[in-house]
Amino acid sequence: MNSFSIQEFKPTIFFLGKFLALYIVLNLLYGWYVTVYHPDPDPATHIISVHTSTALTLCGWPSVSTDNIDKPTTVISHDKKNVLSIYEGCNGINVMIIFVSFLLSFGPVNRNLLWFIPVGILVIHLMNILRVALLFWVALYEPNYMYFLHKYLFTAALYVVVFVLWILWVRKFSKQKSVVAS
Repeated sequence: MNSFSIQEFKPTIFFLGKFLALYIVLNLLYGWYVTVYHPDPDPATHIISVHTSTALTLCGWPSVSTDNIDKPTTVISHDKKNVLSIYEGCNGINVMIIFVSFLLSFGPVNRNLLWFIPVGILVIHLMNILRVALLFWVALYEPNYMYFLHKYLFTAALYVVVFVLWILWVRKFSKQKSVVAS
C-alpha cells in the first residue's frame, strides 16, 4: 500500500492556492473596473472593438466601431448596418487574467517573466482581434453558425493560444539558472 504525505504535494498545492487567490483578486478588480464605467462600455471593450474594425477595414470590409448609448457594449457596423455587438466579456481581459495568474503562480518573478507577460498579453489581444473579426464575418455571412462558433470554437481557439503560451513559458523561459556549488 502506497502512502503519501502532504509534503509530496506541497508545491502543487501552493501553486493551485496562489493561482486561485490571484485569479479571484484580479477578477474582483476587473469586476470593479467594469462597474466604474457602467452603463458605458469599459475602455478595454471599446479598444477591442476599434482595433477589430480597423483590422476589418484594412482587410477590405470597411467598418466602424461605435459605443452603444444605452448598453455597456460597442457595435461594429458595415454598410451602415450593425453587424456585431461586443460585450465586456469579449474584450479578452478575463483570458489575460488567467494567463497572468498562471505565470505569477508558477515561479518567481524574474526578467524573463517581466517581458513574457506583456508579450503574451499582446499575443492574446491580437488573437482576440482575429476572433472578433471572424465573428463579424460569421455574423455577416453565416449567422446560423454564430452561436456555436462564438460559444465554443473561437473561444476554445483563444484558450488553446493561452495553453500554448503556458507550455512555451514552462519549457523555454521559466528555467532558472542553476548555481553549482564547488
